[in-house]
Amino acid sequence: MSILITGATGQLGRLVIDSLIARGTDPQSIVAGARDVAQASDLAARGVRVASLDYNDAATVTAAVKGVDAVLLISGSELGKRVTQHQTVVDAAKAAGVAKLVYTSAPKATTSDLILAPDHKDTEELIAASGIPAVILRNNWYNENYAGPMAQAASTGVLAASVGDGKVASASRRDFADAAAAVLLEDGHIGAVYELGGDAAWDHAELAATIADVAGSPVEYTALSTEQHAAALESAGLDAGTIGFVTTLEAGIRGGALADTDGTLARLIGRPTTPLAESLRALA
Repeated sequence: MSILITGATGQLGRLVIDSLIARGTDPQSIVAGARDVAQASDLAARGVRVASLDYNDAATVTAAVKGVDAVLLISGSELGKRVTQHQTVVDAAKAAGVAKLVYTSAPKATTSDLILAPDHKDTEELIAASGIPAVILRNNWYNENYAGPMAQAASTGVLAASVGDGKVASASRRDFADAAAAVLLEDGHIGAVYELGGDAAWDHAELAATIADVAGSPVEYTALSTEQHAAALESAGLDAGTIGFVTTLEAGIRGGALADTDGTLARLIGRPTTPLAESLRALA
């Protein structure tokens, strides 16, 4: 079976390829789709086939998808363009007769009020409408997302956010990559929509305590209102659009958008998910 990984030179894509190879997949059966093929030279050196694939260039997508059995569509990062970009991949996959399409979505994408959810909801709907046999992976937050907050909090002794006591069921990027590899290789997943999160959900008070333990210095969590947070971000020089995005995102977390965990991720990967503290220590 040949497998195309879109966004293969990104952090998640590389880890999925690592996981596929670790599970015994012949590197020659993996196609690494990359906007800049030069950045995939290390993958080519491992025997992985490299193909030019730019979500904004339908011709490259069509060429990369031709002849593959399965596609992992890693969601694009360009807000406002993602649905159109994803449509290009779905259309090409359908035309090529791809037997399995796996998509990295967001938690509760079709019902969540999380600011990031609408693009994923629209993408899930266009995948369903295409009729391609598909698996939806609704990935929660990566532990690694907190590298920046950890560095700042370790330096200042303060972790400030407007998430209240909202919980986050995060896991490591590698955990989510292993799940993607599993569903790409295994039978029995077609039609599934998996809500994937870490084994334990934590709040920002716990995050502050974890950072303090990793850094070896005190860190306190300061819970801000949305207004207080917006003012702090403005004083730090952020533009209005960014401020609105961040505060709306944190309001969603405060409302529980990332709190749920039911063990599905651990079951897919066959092991416990990576604790937050372990990931943060690796980043320190």
